[in-house]
Amino acid sequence: MLENLFQTDTEELVRIILAGICVYIGLIILLRISGKRTLSKWNSFDFVVTVAFGSTFASALLTKNISVVEAILAFAVLIGLQFMVTWLSVRFKFFHRMIKSKPSIIFHHGRFLEKEMRRKRVTESEIKAAIRANGHGSIKDIDAVILESDGSFSVIKNSETDPSKSSLSNVGGFEAYINK
Repeated sequence: MLENLFQTDTEELVRIILAGICVYIGLIILLRISGKRTLSKWNSFDFVVTVAFGSTFASALLTKNISVVEAILAFAVLIGLQFMVTWLSVRFKFFHRMIKSKPSIIFHHGRFLEKEMRRKRVTESEIKAAIRANGHGSIKDIDAVILESDGSFSVIKNSETDPSKSSLSNVGGFEAYINK
């Protein structure tokens, strides 16, 4: 068994190289045609599509019975589905709400919002790490930390929050903390 670990057929190596080049070029062309939105990371569906791209690419390279045409068709199907989901979510609010989660406020005016943190499975140390990663040494300087729909954290400094023109108006739970 171990003797086969490093043995390979030259023809198979050439197939992997040629398939890799063709599938890569096909994917790049399809991504350029489909636009920037295809590889965004706004929600879990976007993440699934990105992982599926990687899986399809690896399968095309390493599986002998998957042709370059089949791999490119699989990419086209994934891109088509991604386009359809984003098209529907832009045009229909109910579909948008179904596909995309709403950002959540998890820290506000020096307070960790423990109920929301538990619901979103976020720890205090993760929030502090996000604050440090944004170049802040003190939580006193921070007005809010938002858990975005893509799982990232947004850190808002005290001087950046104007409730009347706030970018936080669509954040779940923000209204409850605006007057505190």
